[in-house]
Amino acid sequence: MADTTEKSDDGAAADKEQQAVAKQDAQQDVKQDAKQDVKQDAGGEKKSRRSGRDTGKAVVAGANAVRSRIASLVWLVAVVCALFLAVGALLVALDMNRQNDIVHFILSVAHKLDFGTFKDFTGKSAATKSALTNWGIAAVIYLVIGKVLDRIIRP
Repeated sequence: MADTTEKSDDGAAADKEQQAVAKQDAQQDVKQDAKQDVKQDAGGEKKSRRSGRDTGKAVVAGANAVRSRIASLVWLVAVVCALFLAVGALLVALDMNRQNDIVHFILSVAHKLDFGTFKDFTGKSAATKSALTNWGIAAVIYLVIGKVLDRIIRP
């Protein structure tokens, strides 16, 4: 039994030694690559030499960053549109003074962002019900479309 323990200990020690040697080799390769990356031209000036693969990775990273920014911008626009519609519906529901410039501005933007009438209401407080329903549905549509576009554009 002692012989098998010694053999397994020797095998584990050999594995650790091989791993240490492989690690040292990898470190030397990295150092050597770094030295080769910087070359001196005829004038003594140091030049950085990038491989085609590194340049490709940089281009892809840059393109992904631009796509992420555009996706964030699309989502932000959708959220702002939904916010105008929701606040507009709230202002109508609270029967705010429409002569106020801020209220007038928000309601006019909400009217422009509205997709039309999804449901007509009649009777008492029909305008409030209509604004809450129609602008609420439009706000949800803006959020859904904005999120879908965000997922499509984002890398």
